[in-house]
Amino acid sequence: LPKKRSRTYRGRVKAFPKDDPSKPVHLTCFMGYKAGMTHIVREMDRPGSKANKKEVVEGVTILETPPVVVIGVVGYIETPRGLRALKTVWAEHIGEEAKRRFYKNWSGSKKKAFTKSCTKWADDLGKKEIEKDLNQMKKYCTVIRVIVHTQMKILRRRQKKAHIMEVQLNGGSIGDKVNWAREHFEKEIPVTSVLAQDECIDVIGVTKGHGFKGVTSRWHTKKLPRKTHKGLRKVACIGAWHPSRIQFTVPRAGQKGYHHRTEINKKIYRIGEGYKMKDGKVIKNNAATEYDLAD
Repeated sequence: LPKKRSRTYRGRVKAFPKDDPSKPVHLTCFMGYKAGMTHIVREMDRPGSKANKKEVVEGVTILETPPVVVIGVVGYIETPRGLRALKTVWAEHIGEEAKRRFYKNWSGSKKKAFTKSCTKWADDLGKKEIEKDLNQMKKYCTVIRVIVHTQMKILRRRQKKAHIMEVQLNGGSIGDKVNWAREHFEKEIPVTSVLAQDECIDVIGVTKGHGFKGVTSRWHTKKLPRKTHKGLRKVACIGAWHPSRIQFTVPRAGQKGYHHRTEINKKIYRIGEGYKMKDGKVIKNNAATEYDLAD
């Protein structure tokens, strides 16, 4: 893998799951924020293993997943050079946090993003144009993706600028997909409608950046003995005389961290509800299990 800085700070989905038209229309991925880690104790069920039927402790990551909001739909057609975006239709009202993504300095800007395009929904001419675009999508497109953004105001972090991404719609015919997207404009989609408990998923993200690092930290090579001339956190031999070039397999210093990574087969042990009101009082311990003693 090339160890270079990721092109985007937010993980990119390089390949969406295969489409199966027999299933109902559904989103294929979801955005979340890492809140922290904890551990769980579970009984291992792995016949033939030493730890079979014994309790093991596993690390789990807690993600915060506020509902995402659908603000647009994009249709793609297949060309000999891969997919090409045919049409994009935006919703009438786009939240302020999503508009912030289009500006470097929101407070100093005139906030003109989407002021012109949302007038299409007001008059009949624009409505016709939107219908025309949606019909073109139904006719020509092979892949439909919706544009969603996260809700920063629920997260209560410092950042107010929402993250925007395209999420592919799978299941149903192309017409069903476009209609589904059209019906869900400006609506929230909770994580429970996309992922379920005990499902195995892939997690995509960009690792924590560590800047420019030497070989000992970056490749975990052995440190040289104490008396070494000109430093000891080095690689002693970086290759033979011939071929008289450095091979790519030799560890060198350079960028460490901030790489794009996809981790496969993560099991969702639990989808909690967060703080919620029940009978007029706030319930806070939705992450607790039946065996939890601390309350």
